Amino acid sequence: MKIFARMVPVVTFVLLGLGHAAAQSATVSGDLLTEMAIAEAMPEATFAFKPTEAQRTYAEQILHIAGANVYLMQHLGGVAVAPDVDTTDFTVFGLSATSKAAVLEALGAGYDYGIAVLQEFSDEQLLETVAGPRYLGDVTRVKMAYFTLSHAMDIYGQMAVYLRLNDVTPPASRRGGV
Repeated sequence: MKIFARMVPVVTFVLLGLGHAAAQSATVSGDLLTEMAIAEAMPEATFAFKPTEAQRTYAEQILHIAGANVYLMQHLGGVAVAPDVDTTDFTVFGLSATSKAAVLEALGAGYDYGIAVLQEFSDEQLLETVAGPRYLGDVTRVKMAYFTLSHAMDIYGQMAVYLRLNDVTPPASRRGGV
């Protein structure tokens, strides 16, 4: 219940487009900690696990988040230098890391980029409309950041299932859940 009480104001501010870029980057930083925890939870020996042939491996799930974060946050129009991603490959965005350490490094770089971009904008600039990906159209910068976070949390849910299929308790469940 405590985390819900903390999240309601953050989500409300994001949806309303209120709050300084520093608050937005703090939200992204919190998401990074959540994603890093689940990414680290899977033993390296099972990073190649995928429940079915059609799905991504666990490592590919993490690389997908890393690449998608960069791709989506580039739509904000910041000047921070983005890690290289291939925007024609929505599976892993051209990221080819295979070791657990390299995969986690890619994830961290994707979040670091997002935080750097958010810190470039004032409150007023976060409310400006930018061209999002074709499936979103024109959106405010803050909505683009919110969409990026929600996408990562969607993949987090999938990763939790991957962990459970390998008899690993997801980090959030170890502390009593949310």
